[in-house]
Amino acid sequence: MQIAKVRGTVVSTQKEPTLRGVKLLLLQLVDEEGNFLPKYEVAADSVGAGVDEWVLVSRGSAARQIPGNEQRPLDAAVVAIIDTIHLEDRLIYSKKDQYR
Repeated sequence: MQIAKVRGTVVSTQKEPTLRGVKLLLLQLVDEEGNFLPKYEVAADSVGAGVDEWVLVSRGSAARQIPGNEQRPLDAAVVAIIDTIHLEDRLIYSKKDQYR
């Protein structure tokens, strides 16, 4: 899994039939120090994440292990919304502090 921040949504009216009803999010990847990387990924959302939230994203075949995604052409799926990240003795991210 990788850490990412939800930067936006991706809407497509013409798509492969198995993707109908799937919410797609535009994610910016984050490194272990909480720095934003110049890499983006589109992922299916399975947890109801929103813009500006930090999330965990599963990539590759792991993204298709979520029930209902087995037959979908997915390379990435949001599998969790992050509350906090601690690295050693430092707080890297806190969802609660983000909105203060």
